[in-house]
Amino acid sequence: MDLERERGITIKAQSVTLDFKASDGETYQLNFIDTPGHVDFSYEVSRSLAACEGALLVVDAGQGVEAQTLANCYTAMEMDLEVVPVLNKIDLPAADPERVAEEIEDIVGIDATDAVRCSAKTGVGVTDVLERLVRDIPPPQGDPDGPLQALIIDSWFDNYLGVVSLVRIKNGTMRKGDKIKVMSTGQTYNADRLGIFTPKQVDRTELKCGEVGWLVCAIKDILGAPVGDTLTSARNPAEKALPGFKKVKPQVYAGLFPVSSDDYESFRDALGKLSLNDASLFYEPESSSALGFGFRCGFLGLLHMEIIQERLEREYDLDLITTAPTVVYEVETTAKETIYVDSPSKLPPLNNIYELREPIAECHMLLPQAYLGNVITLCIEKRGVQTNMVYHGNQVALTYEIPMAEVVLDFFDRLKSTSRGYASLDYNFKRFQASDMVRVDVLINNERVDALALITHRDNSQSRGRELVEKMKDLIPRQQFDIAIQAAIGTHIIARSTVKQLRKNVLAKCYGGDISRKKKLLQKQKEGKKRMKQIGNVELPQEAFLAILHVGKDNK
Repeated sequence: MDLERERGITIKAQSVTLDFKASDGETYQLNFIDTPGHVDFSYEVSRSLAACEGALLVVDAGQGVEAQTLANCYTAMEMDLEVVPVLNKIDLPAADPERVAEEIEDIVGIDATDAVRCSAKTGVGVTDVLERLVRDIPPPQGDPDGPLQALIIDSWFDNYLGVVSLVRIKNGTMRKGDKIKVMSTGQTYNADRLGIFTPKQVDRTELKCGEVGWLVCAIKDILGAPVGDTLTSARNPAEKALPGFKKVKPQVYAGLFPVSSDDYESFRDALGKLSLNDASLFYEPESSSALGFGFRCGFLGLLHMEIIQERLEREYDLDLITTAPTVVYEVETTAKETIYVDSPSKLPPLNNIYELREPIAECHMLLPQAYLGNVITLCIEKRGVQTNMVYHGNQVALTYEIPMAEVVLDFFDRLKSTSRGYASLDYNFKRFQASDMVRVDVLINNERVDALALITHRDNSQSRGRELVEKMKDLIPRQQFDIAIQAAIGTHIIARSTVKQLRKNVLAKCYGGDISRKKKLLQKQKEGKKRMKQIGNVELPQEAFLAILHVGKDNK
């Protein structure tokens, strides 16, 4: 993927099958899945681990253990997988394998005394990694003669082939030409093509028990074979489906709208195809008075949101407007009903709210001691509460409970800049907590613009309202009439600014003479501007909708 090369990160898990002749003279077939490390793509990791017998914990011999290393390693341990530590990049001048091996034992808690040392760049130690893998990781379990059970790990859409599925054969054998049944829908399809990745797509006539490969059944319906589903033989079906994957809940929501309303249908199709390839993406139709018809999309984090928007624009040639991201709030109404709000426009009026609760994230940070003071200051600024702090040599493991809204906005960026890139972060949803939150509305010429509303803590509402109004003033182009920009909490106006009108000098043709002539011309212009304001529409640029993202950043 071009995006992966540009950003230098892994976004999609990739699988590959290779044959390895070990030192015992036997040839083993190894199935690998390379997973992302960033917390926003954790669902890719958990899905991949569910299809495996073991995991290689690859740690940079220069940088050492990071927060994501811990999170992903614990996920593998919870699934009872065999974890083999590997120290990579030993060819770097800054590499210190002994120190990093101690860190793995101290922080992660697994034995790393005989961790395999290698360099993927130079090839040193790669054979040792494969030998260790054959020795320590158990072979796949399953009955090759039993009824077929194949777990769908991943899917993607091909314009010519339809839905292509990545499957792990748990029991039985899948052959080309077999009638395949999708257990959740009951639909049957013909196995037209199947094979493995080497990493090229190679055709095979069958996939045996324990193998991982791809399957094409000419499924044109995007929801025809969902990720986590079980495939079985239509002639000799399995009695029950395999346990699928635990669904993940989106942490961040944002509205995505096509710039041109003519693109709505193609936008909907593109989202469907992309959600097939990214099972953690959630979307539902949404309409906005300012932006028209679009979709409310749920993401695992801000990076996930950026990647999805870029993929939609690049791969499907769409031009999109994105509203500011928000988190999910739990609201208890005065009627004692509990509702979940993922958009400021859906928040009930203040007098109907008994209690508003914001999501709290448990943040685990690993950083060098030298930056501890700066990071603690940042966490306090973000309304964080410290719950744990442990020293591991020169490293410090910090645990804070911070409101999710503060974490997803710019916390990761500011943590990196505060620690010069050395701190790492992993976070997960902990609970909902009652908080004094309010909705700040933006009014343009006395009309509320739903796409510009934001939910913020009451202590910050005045400053955020003023800052948002000033940013909007700079971004909205001048018109033939005055544009009043106001920020309001309920009916209370907390900030106001005006984009001054463009006006012609109507007195240019007057030379001296009676003042009443000048007054008459000015009055006539004033009435014309008043009429224009009543019927004039203000067009807001894309930058105006993203101004909310930068509120509270520039003054830090």
